[in-house]
Amino acid sequence: MAARAVLQQADIQRALTRIAHEILEQNRGTEGLVLLGIPTRGVELAERIGSLLTEFAGEPGWTCPVGSLDVTMYRDDLARNPVRSTAPTRLPAEGIDGRTVVLVDDVLYSGRTIRAALDALADHGRPAAVRLAVLVDRGHRELPIRPDYVGKNLPSAASERVNVRLTGTDGVEAVTIEDGAAE
Repeated sequence: MAARAVLQQADIQRALTRIAHEILEQNRGTEGLVLLGIPTRGVELAERIGSLLTEFAGEPGWTCPVGSLDVTMYRDDLARNPVRSTAPTRLPAEGIDGRTVVLVDDVLYSGRTIRAALDALADHGRPAAVRLAVLVDRGHRELPIRPDYVGKNLPSAASERVNVRLTGTDGVEAVTIEDGAAE
């Protein structure tokens, strides 16, 4: 079955712009803010949101600290899927202790990736607060995890697959949904 487009490039940009404004509003500015993307597409999204935060903050000389947080070794499905490749964890020079860390990922589904991210984060420091930003929330949570910032709520069947494609990673910009029975 063919994939059905749910978000196009302009929709994704609007969603990221809204998320950036919401982060600034909830954080009451830029004080102590750090973004950490979860590889692969979460890193590109974090970089894009970080650029928007830097632009919207209007503070000369301030650049939003952005890094990446690899969660591979913290996943609870490694025994079933041991061929995952790791990605580098890059923390901003200031670290994360006492800061407000916004974890950024492309799709929130069961919540297990975010649970792994929280475990990984604890090994790198002690943030004052941890928030979650996702481009797509598709439901079907298995853990009590809720995003603070959502680009698009996309109710979907468990058999469907949500694909996020970003220009920097995939050369194309879209969110599609397809029937999983075709796989």
